[in-house]
Amino acid sequence: MTHSKGASQASRLLAGIALALIAAAPQAQEAAKEPPLVDSNWLSYNGTADGQRYALPAQITPANAGQLAEHCRIKVDDGGSFHTGLVQLDGVLYLTTAQDTIALDATNCTQRWRHHYKPEQPEVFPVNRGVAYANGKLFRGTSDGRLLAIDVATGKTVWQQQVGDPLQGEFFSAAPIVWQGLLIIGSAGSDWGVRGRIMAYDQANGREVWRFNTIPRGKEPGAETWHERGTARYGGGGSWTHYSIDMSTGEVFVPVGNPAPDILPGHRPGANLYTDSMLVLDARTGALKWYHQIVSNDGHDLDLGAAPMLYHDSSGHPIAAIGSKNGHLYGVNRETQKRVFDTPIARIENEGVQATTAGLRTCPGILGGVEWNGPAFDAKNKAIVVGVVDWCSTITPKPQKDFIPGQFMLGGTWKMDDEAYGWVHAVDPDNGKIRWSYKADGPVVAGVTPTAGGVVFSGDMAGNFFALDSANGQVLYKTATGGAVAGGVISYALGGIQYVAATSGNVSRATFGGSGVPTLILYKLGGKGESRLVSNASPADSSSTANGSSIYSKICSACHGSGGEGGLGPSLKGLAKRQNLDKTIEWIKNPSSKMPKLYPSPLDEASVKAVAAHVQTF
Repeated sequence: MTHSKGASQASRLLAGIALALIAAAPQAQEAAKEPPLVDSNWLSYNGTADGQRYALPAQITPANAGQLAEHCRIKVDDGGSFHTGLVQLDGVLYLTTAQDTIALDATNCTQRWRHHYKPEQPEVFPVNRGVAYANGKLFRGTSDGRLLAIDVATGKTVWQQQVGDPLQGEFFSAAPIVWQGLLIIGSAGSDWGVRGRIMAYDQANGREVWRFNTIPRGKEPGAETWHERGTARYGGGGSWTHYSIDMSTGEVFVPVGNPAPDILPGHRPGANLYTDSMLVLDARTGALKWYHQIVSNDGHDLDLGAAPMLYHDSSGHPIAAIGSKNGHLYGVNRETQKRVFDTPIARIENEGVQATTAGLRTCPGILGGVEWNGPAFDAKNKAIVVGVVDWCSTITPKPQKDFIPGQFMLGGTWKMDDEAYGWVHAVDPDNGKIRWSYKADGPVVAGVTPTAGGVVFSGDMAGNFFALDSANGQVLYKTATGGAVAGGVISYALGGIQYVAATSGNVSRATFGGSGVPTLILYKLGGKGESRLVSNASPADSSSTANGSSIYSKICSACHGSGGEGGLGPSLKGLAKRQNLDKTIEWIKNPSSKMPKLYPSPLDEASVKAVAAHVQTF
């Protein structure tokens, strides 16, 4: 009896435990599916050195992305280009304008510090695409040919070096990349006819360690591809965006820009190495290991403007994904150096056709294709995700004078179509076939960021921030930011919350001019909309010619030239002889359709008067 009763009690106890385990199983499975959200950083322009832009936080998913909302925003400037990539380190966001480097709290948008660089020479092209971080320092270039090291904690200058000549058209707009104590960056200025180069500097002091000339001369390999050797003196080949590094091989992958003059290929016969090419350099020495040219003797301004993205295909082959302004996405095997695929990702029209004085309509256009933010890798769905610009243009060559230091060397003019839009494509990484496509309201030049949660974040120049289902491209969330989105869009986790940071308000360039003012915006699930509109820009002073010069440099020089000599826009030389100050003020307030509307925002009444007074001095 006793034995039988004990057995019965044991059986009931075991049964109860089993029922409890069964009841708890779904909760355990759910817990297993949702591990604690670990804090994460975004340490470089593309997140990691290989350029994949893949964000690990998975709190935001296709099931809940519709609950995204704006958490906070901060105005960082009164106007100007805003292409900056974002870096997030230990709860602090770092971003740049043409002259300022800014540290913000990555959870609430408040400013920690601001470093202001006052140009020492005329700025060639007032734009900057971000910083690199290493060993307690941030590194960036300037529009007047300087390189800066800034203390990450205080925002104080550690060292400053002049590494380019702005009077020749050289400037540094790229976000540098760091490797083994070196800082690697290239000189921009192809459209001014510079002779491009890639350099490495000692992070400790800014001393140059090596350089590679992207336009070979003399006995340098590739010099023979410039049949008229004198044209290599001002051949272009600038590098103006960002780079990638294969950490296993110590190779840096460099996108190289267009040859000069831009649309006059007969002026410079030959293949024009190493323009429109991906260069693969030894990161330690700068020696050329190999290269892959996309377009030879380019006459459509089809430079490579985005960092190649490095990944391995399903068979383990190392591949470089290259997005080009010609509207193609390429996969190149990094061992065989052969193309694996070539996928058109925009409208293609009159590719390779040389323009005549009658004009030639080209697609995706001189401002089309993949711009300064390139392909990303969606590790969850094993896909390449890339944003693209679809904006056709008509180009018309004209005879080009020889190189004039500091002035545009375009070799012609162009007119953009009225219609402009963009795409985000998901592409098979093995064969290049497009899996899905999302047509955006405006050109997509912003960073495209896939996440482990199955969501892709980006934005467009029509001013939208959006989240797409990474499995099929369906829109999960879309909202107007109040300004054109042209820079970094990143995602990270802090304190158990996944944030998405986006830039808004690129307004300075006719190439991608838009609305708004330079602003940083944070989104999260159930955001509270805690708007913080903080501006540290100096107020306009209508009596200040110096202030008018600063406004002109930020907003107008990209089109009209740093000294009013013209370029993308008409020359302003001798303007005072053609119209007085009052008419100039009215012209800025009510421009033609070819000029962006800048009044009453970002230019107020005082700013208009200041810049009008400045251009009257040309």
